[in-house]
Amino acid sequence: MKDTGATSIVSKKALIPFVLVTSLFVLWGFANAVTDPMVQAFKKVLELSNSEAAWVQMAFYGGYFCMALPAAMLMRRFSYKTCILIGLALYSIGALLFYPAALSEKFWFFCLGLYILTFGLAFLETAANPYILALGPKETATQRLNLAQAFNPVGLIVGLIVAQQFVLKKLQSDDIADFSLLDEASKTIIRTSDLLVIRNPYVILGLIIMVVFILFALIKMPHYRDKEGMSSIGSTFTTITNDKKYLLGVLAQFLNVGAMIMCWTYIYQYAEAIEINSVTTGYYQMTAFVLFTIGRAVGTYLLRFFSPGKLLMYFSIFAMVFILGAIFINSITGLYSLVCVSFCLSIMFPTIYGIALGDLNEEQSKIGSAGLVMAIVGSALLPKTQGFIIDLGGRGVNDTLILGVSEVNFSFILPLFCFIYLAWYGLVVNNNTIFLKK
Repeated sequence: MKDTGATSIVSKKALIPFVLVTSLFVLWGFANAVTDPMVQAFKKVLELSNSEAAWVQMAFYGGYFCMALPAAMLMRRFSYKTCILIGLALYSIGALLFYPAALSEKFWFFCLGLYILTFGLAFLETAANPYILALGPKETATQRLNLAQAFNPVGLIVGLIVAQQFVLKKLQSDDIADFSLLDEASKTIIRTSDLLVIRNPYVILGLIIMVVFILFALIKMPHYRDKEGMSSIGSTFTTITNDKKYLLGVLAQFLNVGAMIMCWTYIYQYAEAIEINSVTTGYYQMTAFVLFTIGRAVGTYLLRFFSPGKLLMYFSIFAMVFILGAIFINSITGLYSLVCVSFCLSIMFPTIYGIALGDLNEEQSKIGSAGLVMAIVGSALLPKTQGFIIDLGGRGVNDTLILGVSEVNFSFILPLFCFIYLAWYGLVVNNNTIFLKK
């Protein structure tokens, strides 16, 4: 065990910037949480298959992949603050696009809004994560990022409450057992009403983000620059691509975020298979987010005593146990097991982030951060793959059995494989094996 208690996590000098940047973690947590239930909402309202509805996640998380590297280049050229301001502007524009999208009633328009919204989130995450790492001693960087990320679940919980209370509960289509059996005129009336319900939280969010933009524009933020000066972009890319810990960390982040979104998105389909409605499922997801929050606090404390790699390995092993329960226990107990996975997921993103960037300097971390943010595309690709698995037997969630369990249960084999790799990554990082040597 180790003890980093003697070294401060955040200095008094950096406290205000730390608080301001940490607020961004709340904002993108809200966007993530309010969007996950929309997969199920769009599926019902627009009569989509599970794989078609998963385009919500493709659009939402695909934006990260496309914009993370441009964000890093701009941040490298200008400053963290510039990157944050651009991110807030794009975030607001994407959210406000839900207004014309609802009027058009076109699924692709909603996806476009989410795509642009996550352009903004890519800028925010590319800037905020390395900025937090830079706001204090290198020895406590991973702890500091875990502390900042501990506020991310606040946004998750608020977002879920909004989705549950102001969207899912008000959807008329969710009150109808088989929406597809209605006549076209009734469908049109209900569809128009429900899409306006989906629109409202995003439009309000867009207006709030505009206010946050003004706040950040007016506040002076410290500008960090590596003491050794800025190296060439070619040299930076060479350095980070030769760092096996970083490259394996990018893959780890890809699988981690994919597993996280699969567990959070398809909890609704999992519950549907055991005849639990979306509103009630929202309470189970709320419990998952509470456990996620508790896990962040517990994990941040445990990092005082355990190395990041070892803690990642332990949490991944526990996640494997819980996901196996979700796969093979076809009852409410299986749902409980799926909920518990969130506790294990809690420390993974910031811990992997800190490990992967641990050997890079300030300027290298700005580019390295882009790779880790681009890895968030795992949240688009893996849920889409899971949606295809669930659709193997038809548009339902338990149309067929695979290895003795329903297709929705079997689909969680994907996060299981993710956790196996994460446990291995934590092990090799902790032991600093020859595999990581350059």
